[in-house]
Amino acid sequence: MDVRPSQQMRDLGVVQQRAAILAEPARPFNLPTERDEAERVVDDLFAAMERIGQVHPFAKGMGLAAPQIGIARAAAVVQPPGNAPAIILLNPKITARSDETDEQYEGCLSFFDVRGLVPRPLKITVETITLTGETVTTMYDRGLARLIHHEIDHLHGLLYISRMGAGVEPIPVEEYRQTGHAWMYDGTRG
Repeated sequence: MDVRPSQQMRDLGVVQQRAAILAEPARPFNLPTERDEAERVVDDLFAAMERIGQVHPFAKGMGLAAPQIGIARAAAVVQPPGNAPAIILLNPKITARSDETDEQYEGCLSFFDVRGLVPRPLKITVETITLTGETVTTMYDRGLARLIHHEIDHLHGLLYISRMGAGVEPIPVEEYRQTGHAWMYDGTRG
């Protein structure tokens, strides 16, 4: 019997869609005071990503936010495609976004049975805090901007379905695979 993608993610420790923690804003860290706690949360995120990556390939990169593993703190980790280093987001805030947008299919580990067409800015500027309490500002574009925006949304209690256009519904993953859309950060291809 085939295991549904959402059940597979649940089995790997990913909180699923109807859980209250996914609808609540995550609590920011007070850095550097809470450095040990932030490091623990980031370590937990990397461990979860490792488990997930062993079961499901993510050719286009992947992200995971702390609420998705049951931790209501403002931390997320994004692994860009290829051999690029992982991006750690602590207390991230989008401080600027381009007017230019595009619509792409997105998936979410917290409801992995469907994909949805989501409009997002092509460029975003993000401010994060380092473990030592310094503020860092970085600009991301295209696919990486989409990945990071998706994870920051999780930290605000938002799922991508809230960003979909009026009347647009998610489609089953099996149907998505037949659309021919190559961009998807869960590694599935049409």
